[in-house]
Amino acid sequence: MIITACDIAGPLIIEPKVFGDERGFFMESWNAAAFAQAGLDLTFVQDNHSRSQKGVLRGMHFQNPAPQGKLVRVVSGAVFDAVVDLRRSSPTFGKWTGVLLSAENKRMFWVPEGFAHGFLTLEENTDFLYKCTSAYLPQNECSLAWDDPEVGIDWPLDGIEPKLSAKDAVGVPLAQVQAFA
Repeated sequence: MIITACDIAGPLIIEPKVFGDERGFFMESWNAAAFAQAGLDLTFVQDNHSRSQKGVLRGMHFQNPAPQGKLVRVVSGAVFDAVVDLRRSSPTFGKWTGVLLSAENKRMFWVPEGFAHGFLTLEENTDFLYKCTSAYLPQNECSLAWDDPEVGIDWPLDGIEPKLSAKDAVGVPLAQVQAFA
């Protein structure tokens, strides 16, 4: 696999080896030994799968306390996936980075603990899968405002109004976030 660092320390773009022929393809989406050898010695406790229509924006989510690391990928459709550094001690606190994930490019994105995470679906019937390093705890869930001008995520909205859940519509600005140390 090819692992590419982002402009913020922590998140990584992971491109797996894909073996294909006229029948289709094969790839490993997770191999504990291979990931550990690449510096990602992780234990996952939960797998999640969401399906969304085009224009759905989910995020920017994080848990505090009990943060989650997430290994995310798309198996049908495409998303613009974004993270925001919420580690107060980090020189990139409040900064964001993003990546295009699709069924076609088969990329994965490692979102470490201490980051808010969200995505915008770019195609109908997009299936998004993610492995988590800790369990979902609804009482610890927080949402950073997806459109906070202080953060300035450049979502590829192309003139559409994103479809938001009620909780995502009331995310708080960075100045009010319960950040990490």
